Amino acid sequence: MKDLLRRSLKVSNLPNELKYSEEHEWVKVEGDKVRIGITDFAQSELGDIVFVELPEVGDEVEADEPFGSVESVKTVSELYAPVSGKVVEVNEELDDNPEYVNESPYEKAWMIVVEPSDASQVEKLMSADEYKEMISEE
Repeated sequence: MKDLLRRSLKVSNLPNELKYSEEHEWVKVEGDKVRIGITDFAQSELGDIVFVELPEVGDEVEADEPFGSVESVKTVSELYAPVSGKVVEVNEELDDNPEYVNESPYEKAWMIVVEPSDASQVEKLMSADEYKEMISEE
């Protein structure tokens, strides 16, 4: 019963305006750029985040390839780019405050901003409803 309750809470904190990847990253379209982070579901599965490793501004990321990692008290998990493109901004606040990933996955804990090389990749990501369906099956 606890697992069911926990899972329904995770599913309820899912902003509808975002897009989602199968690897549990969220994407917020901001003009010709996208802001990327990990979902509330992902952070709750990982546990307390103690370290975040992100790329540098100017780095290129490739869709479905690792762009960084998060370390929790349980494990180290790679972060996968939902789109290809150039990193134009990095959330350096996470260097000193990795706990933001647990506390505020959609606001304070965005990870990178990317200028996509192929905007159509965003359209291929899941809607909130599609993502809810996927995680309810996990």
